[in-house]
Amino acid sequence: MTTGTNSEIPDNADQSGLKRVGRKVRERLAANPAAYKVPSEEVELYAIGDFMTPAECAKMMELIDATAKPSRVFDLEYSDGYRTSYSGDVDPHDPFVKKINRRIDDLLDIKPEYGETIQGQRYMPGQEFQAHHDWFHPDTSYWELEMKRGGQRSYTAMVFLNEVAAGGTTDFTDIGLSIDPKPGVLLAWNNADPEGITNLKTMHAGRPVLQGSKYIITKWYRTKKWF
Repeated sequence: MTTGTNSEIPDNADQSGLKRVGRKVRERLAANPAAYKVPSEEVELYAIGDFMTPAECAKMMELIDATAKPSRVFDLEYSDGYRTSYSGDVDPHDPFVKKINRRIDDLLDIKPEYGETIQGQRYMPGQEFQAHHDWFHPDTSYWELEMKRGGQRSYTAMVFLNEVAAGGTTDFTDIGLSIDPKPGVLLAWNNADPEGITNLKTMHAGRPVLQGSKYIITKWYRTKKWF
């Protein structure tokens, strides 16, 4: 099946890659006693506590403050109101960032070259990221470009960096799950189902911060080498 945009790339072009990565991560996390599988038959979602220390969280927050600019969602501007946080890619050559990168790669057992640059995000009161999928939809302007420069997003890893006074939950809207931000906790989820089909049930949102601020980092993985 191809898209209505006359794309030559099928909707599930990376099904085999998504299935392969999903199986590998599943086996890795099943063998890790620190990985808690969130009870859900619809989304493969894991939580790992104390993934980053308080000192590491504080240092990463400083790096985010130094790089954060109004967030974009590919072809959407900040002014659209869909994503009103500030964000920025932290320096992948920084020794500290390299250390965190390696730790996430090892946790999930995904090749480093499959990973995008870690993105830091900062939310202040009223800021949010409305419900969305991390995987790429075929009927978008960037579909063919992203398929050619790394393929589909297979896995998402996200780390909460600070306590939020009020609000700022991460909600998986289609399965009724709301997660409070806890410093140092990593969430990881498969953007596909076990058969390698992109999973609509991974729809999630960063709810508005009501008091204080919220800092997180996100790292997305592809099905092949990203560049």
